[in-house]
Amino acid sequence: MSLITNVMDHSLDDGYAEAAARKQSQGEGGMPKTLRAKLGLAVGLVLAALVVTVGAAQARVAAPVVAKERQELIDRIDRQTSDADKLERTVDKLRDDVAARQRAALKRSGGNPPLVDILSGATAVHGPGVKLVVDDAKEASTGGDGTDPRETSGFSDNGRVRDRDMQRVVNGLWSSGAEAVSINGQRLTALSAIRAAGDAILVDNKPLVPPYTVLAVGDGERLSTRFQNSADGLYLHALEENFGIRATISTQGDVTLPAAPSLTVRTAQPTTEKSEKGTS
Repeated sequence: MSLITNVMDHSLDDGYAEAAARKQSQGEGGMPKTLRAKLGLAVGLVLAALVVTVGAAQARVAAPVVAKERQELIDRIDRQTSDADKLERTVDKLRDDVAARQRAALKRSGGNPPLVDILSGATAVHGPGVKLVVDDAKEASTGGDGTDPRETSGFSDNGRVRDRDMQRVVNGLWSSGAEAVSINGQRLTALSAIRAAGDAILVDNKPLVPPYTVLAVGDGERLSTRFQNSADGLYLHALEENFGIRATISTQGDVTLPAAPSLTVRTAQPTTEKSEKGTS
């Protein structure tokens, strides 16, 4: 308690107290003594009050303008959002119309229309199959010393999954008996392309992000075994062992693959030219 009492009684350091008393005795502290000093202080206070008043007035005048501009921006965003929603609904209708025309064209091509739809990717499919998830290595990062043959200017990190890796995975599934394949929900067809753009993998010009989930419809157990024993499956295993790329494959009782979003219908026409045989 004595310490607290001492602090309260001597809240100002003795040195500061002595300096204040000395200035006061010499007439240096307190309010200005001369008329000129008092006038200068008064002018300074008036100017400070004027600046504060003008600032408050300007803020008050500008407030309605700012509120009006903000409301105009909100209204513009609402209109643009409504227009975008309308365009999206129009796109959906056109997409359905294109799909219907594609199905009609496939039916006119003869043969077994459902089978043609499935093989061409024009319709969604489901059935037993496998699920293969491929992901970058945990320690994947930018950089590299250029000594690894898998390094390129666009992909300097050898722990990243490349477009050519996914190409081999997909081709391996096809050759192992897959009837339909998709990557991250993107259905693959005979015309699909897997390419790279910078650090992104593109499937039919649509960028995908890891992990890459590959679904394949087929005989699950047989498809999984044949793929893992194939050259492409061994290639994927080598990526796991040498570069830390992660991959898991599992059989599925039922997987669903969507239809290809933009299917180009092409037909082949028989030639009418007849070869002429010469006589001797």
